[in-house]
Amino acid sequence: MVNVEYLSVKAMMLGLGLAFSCCGAAQAFDINAGVTKESGPFDLFKFGFKAYKSGQKQDAVEAYRYAAEKGHTGSRWALANMYAYGDGVAQSDFEAFKIYNEIAGQGIEPGSEDTGFFVNALMALAEYYRHGIANSPIKVDLGQARQLYFQAASTFGVPEAQYQLARMMLKGEGGSRNVEQAKKWLNRARKNGHAGAMGIFGSLLFQEGQTARGLGYMTAALDHCSPKDRPWIQDLQEQAFSMASEDDRRSAIQMAQQIASAMGGASLSSESAVAVPAEPVAGRDGSGLSMGSEVSSGDIGASDVPSPPEAGTLEGPVQ
Repeated sequence: MVNVEYLSVKAMMLGLGLAFSCCGAAQAFDINAGVTKESGPFDLFKFGFKAYKSGQKQDAVEAYRYAAEKGHTGSRWALANMYAYGDGVAQSDFEAFKIYNEIAGQGIEPGSEDTGFFVNALMALAEYYRHGIANSPIKVDLGQARQLYFQAASTFGVPEAQYQLARMMLKGEGGSRNVEQAKKWLNRARKNGHAGAMGIFGSLLFQEGQTARGLGYMTAALDHCSPKDRPWIQDLQEQAFSMASEDDRRSAIQMAQQIASAMGGASLSSESAVAVPAEPVAGRDGSGLSMGSEVSSGDIGASDVPSPPEAGTLEGPVQ
């Protein structure tokens, strides 16, 4: 896998918060702030963000639209999420899809400050293709969804994409069923702190006869998973635990403790390493993407602005 450094959406929001704080806090959230539709795209984006924070969402939408027309990726991203969640505008997954698709279609230069927006747009598109959009031209296209997850997983190393790609491979969705490739992607995702990937990876090992090791991963995943993933991971772990010998149980518990120690007490995540939309784009199967916790820097929070997904390349072997 190519290891490409990218700027997460949280980091982008942090940077924007610092940038905004340097611009002075005296500007009012009204038309007298000196920002018009002829202003530069970043000025429009700043105005839109401040308007959003102050509850003036119609002004935010208008500013984001003008900035988006001038090619500002962050404004496109914000506008897409507002449509996705009906935040300040009439909810429309199709409108959100079209804007996310524009972001993905413009591509990304290595090291670009827009990488986080681009990657998040790919993830959102993958979810839309995976489930389709009712009453729109966007039908279920599992092959395209798999391609998008592959790009985000391989090029940008997104744990949630690695996890979703593996799940599709295990089910044979959008391509051939490939358990070995799925295991490799799950292993990568669990190394990147994805609890759901660790749970499924452990279950596969357990089914292959690696009882203690598989149970150890499931136990570690259960100890560190999010509340929404706890029920199904707990079912896997308890079923395996009931079938394991006392020796395997002890070995598994010891292994889970070693994993926790190696992590330095940090919690595993069942979410994307890059933030994705503030709410699951689809969430229809309980595995929706979610934005990370709010980040505070000045008046910038990661949950205040919308997020995006990725475009795919041909699948290749995992090294």
